[in-house]
Amino acid sequence: MSLALKSNPIAPSHVYHPAPCRSTRRLSAVVCFSVRPASATSSLGVSRAANEEEKAARIGSLGQVSGVLGSQWGDEGKGKLVDILAPHFDIVARCQGGANAGHTIYNAEGKKFALHLVPSGILNEETLCLIGNGVVVHLPGLFKEIDGLEANGVSCTGRILVSDRAHLLFDFHQVVDGLREAELSKSFIGTTKRGIGPCYSSKVIRNGIRVGDLRHMDTFPQKLDLLLSDAASRFEGLNYGPEMLKEEVERYKRFAERLEPFIVDTVHVMNESISQKKKILVEGGQATMLDIDFGTYPFVTSSSPSAGGICTGLGIAPRVIGDLIGVVKAYTTRVGSGPFPTEILGKGGDLLRFAGQEFGTTTGRPRRCGWLDIVALRYCCQINGFSSLNLTKLDVLSDLPVIELGVAYKHPDGTPIKSFPSDLRLLEQLKVEYEVLPGWKCDISSVRSYSDLPKAARQYVERIEELVGVPIHYIGVGPGRDALIYK
Repeated sequence: MSLALKSNPIAPSHVYHPAPCRSTRRLSAVVCFSVRPASATSSLGVSRAANEEEKAARIGSLGQVSGVLGSQWGDEGKGKLVDILAPHFDIVARCQGGANAGHTIYNAEGKKFALHLVPSGILNEETLCLIGNGVVVHLPGLFKEIDGLEANGVSCTGRILVSDRAHLLFDFHQVVDGLREAELSKSFIGTTKRGIGPCYSSKVIRNGIRVGDLRHMDTFPQKLDLLLSDAASRFEGLNYGPEMLKEEVERYKRFAERLEPFIVDTVHVMNESISQKKKILVEGGQATMLDIDFGTYPFVTSSSPSAGGICTGLGIAPRVIGDLIGVVKAYTTRVGSGPFPTEILGKGGDLLRFAGQEFGTTTGRPRRCGWLDIVALRYCCQINGFSSLNLTKLDVLSDLPVIELGVAYKHPDGTPIKSFPSDLRLLEQLKVEYEVLPGWKCDISSVRSYSDLPKAARQYVERIEELVGVPIHYIGVGPGRDALIYK
């Protein structure tokens, strides 16, 4: 390999070049139309059959307790993989986060479902969905989600369990979230304003209210009064008084009655299920680069979306965890504030955003877009110990004449940076070294066998595997359930 400045708009594969200032990077694309030859059409059935065989082998080899986790800044497409894997598992469990997670899935008829608290296994009628102790639960949102599923023919009766140890997220937490962001002004985090951070704050300072407290409505008013009074003393914009407390108590009496059939000791359920050899799939919310410890702090979420959050969020031992699948988009996106080394600014970022329909499931906010960051991905793989990766949205790159990979970081003085740094100032100033690969410039959305992908697309996949040292076993080429290649 050779080092060179990018001078040709279509550079050869495996040529590195230093990144110019990110504000000047642009993404160019060409529009192409592809026609599948008759021979390819006739072999489509064979390819699909081969893909089904590979699917059975891949899914069948997954461990008893497996997990699907995000390996960028979220929005990678975790829900789709969970939905596909769910029929092969007895339980799908959420271990952290709350309604700030937005998982978009499609049923067999192509109907779209946007889930936030309910695990993405809900569309498979044989799957039990479990909300673990590490999740913060907004009951109005949960019931709205359940009602929406039921109205669309998805039965939730007896299929959703909620941990008695999970913390309740109240409407006032959402108000506080907005007030806190307003206080931060130009240094705002860019939260979803769903109250996640304030709820976890209540949990950590030990005045939070748990789901199990709804079973003791004699002491619930006092606990809620303490919680609301504390928040009101901190934020002048929160108007709290006796009438508000009375209304909330009455409201939660009704919620408690409705929720009672869902409440269980999920720690017991999980460990009993493991001893009974039932198969469990853990669905992560957000992603490792948003982890409270390992992400771009403070521009992170308030929980641990990395592998460690599985044990603390479900009450299971590390030794029982088998395969962990990291979900990574074929490029990189993030929502909210914070450093983003490979971000494409200007019209180039807009082009990728609209091609990939990069708008938040939870908020509708436009996502920031950039090239795939190998340094960040390798860092996520190290933290989580992924056994394999799911590369999503490969089809979105189909029209690009060239594709870039951010393969290395350098200090402003030219010194190589060996890992993903914690220093935000350094992250904002570092230089990204890019590798330019040829594009394939044709539609791949109907491809179902890895061998049928264009050579350039396979080169891209295999180069990512080589750089991060983790195999890519699942490749997304469209939003539908069947638009997945098993490698």
